Amino acid sequence: MKHLIFTALLFTTLLAAETPQAPNTLTAQEKKEGWKLLFDGKTTNGWRGAYSDKFPAKGWTVDNGLLTIQKSDGSESQSFGDIVTEGEYSDFDLTFDFRLTEGANSGLKYFVVEHSPKPKGSAFGLEYQILDDDKHPDAKMGRNGNRTVGSLYDLIPASGKKANPIGQWNTGRVVSKGKHVEHWLNGKQVLDYERGSEKFRELVAQSKYKAPDYNAHGRFGEAPKGHILLQDHGDQVSYRNIKIKSL
Repeated sequence: MKHLIFTALLFTTLLAAETPQAPNTLTAQEKKEGWKLLFDGKTTNGWRGAYSDKFPAKGWTVDNGLLTIQKSDGSESQSFGDIVTEGEYSDFDLTFDFRLTEGANSGLKYFVVEHSPKPKGSAFGLEYQILDDDKHPDAKMGRNGNRTVGSLYDLIPASGKKANPIGQWNTGRVVSKGKHVEHWLNGKQVLDYERGSEKFRELVAQSKYKAPDYNAHGRFGEAPKGHILLQDHGDQVSYRNIKIKSL
């Protein structure tokens, strides 16, 4: 009998170890480490429209544990609008899963500050590019591939990356500590940089962010804190497992 009980307990332990973590949940260890969900898988709590006090009435859906921006006309932040976190962040470790449809474009921005007047396109901020590199034309624009998936949009290309095929899940990660920032894709670091450094400012001067509008309230990308933003770029993209830890 003791042998049977031990065998049953061992089987249960092994089964639990092999069971994948449910989406949009935190393990006991993650909670202990200070991780918090930015998306609970059921509601839009903690999010609102950019430059708005309400969540968009249409376009963004929560279904089956996914936060999805629906396809419209491919334009930037015009059809349904971007969404931002209610909270602002400075030093953080942020992870998120994203799933692209064919030819899709979106982005996750950080250090987003909503200065007036509202820009015509997306709110200003540093962007982790989310893109179908093979089918979307933006991948061939910019400089040296700095508009491809995982890149710091229009500034630094992701290097040595391995993105999963369209329709499968990818995991992005942004780590910001002091002035140092890292982008990760599927468990591999693909770039790093120092906000406000001479090299960073040189890259800004060679990008679209050199325009006066981007620097009217201080140098682009150098705000001390800001919101996290998910972009409506007119294509269908889904998100889940969005979680953050303050550093």
